[in-house]
Amino acid sequence: MAHEVPEGLYYTEEHEWLRVEGEEGVVGITAYAQDQLGDVVFVELPQVGAEYRAKEAFGVVESVKTVSDVYMPVSGRVVAVNGALADRPELVNQDPYGEGWLVRIQILNRDELAGLLDAATYRQRTS
Repeated sequence: MAHEVPEGLYYTEEHEWLRVEGEEGVVGITAYAQDQLGDVVFVELPQVGAEYRAKEAFGVVESVKTVSDVYMPVSGRVVAVNGALADRPELVNQDPYGEGWLVRIQILNRDELAGLLDAATYRQRTS
């Protein structure tokens, strides 16, 4: 089964996505990742203001099958977290690229974007 891989986003080998919006970015997990996890029952997110390096774990997604760390695609400072996931973690499954987003970050090093995958490359790796 082919999973949705929207164009215009950046992707990581660990199945996170990043949507760049000016100096900020929105981070979530991909449709492939949520499908592999199964039904998400809990999401642990960082505090606003926390800074993370690229590839550093910033949160945890817990499903009925497993617990998985979520990694920062690029170095960033958390400026917002998706508070809706506290009561509705299933949004990660239902709308991974929309209402199921995890954090919004201030991008600290735009050069790191070059190390991420585009949609076509990510699609090849997950098909």
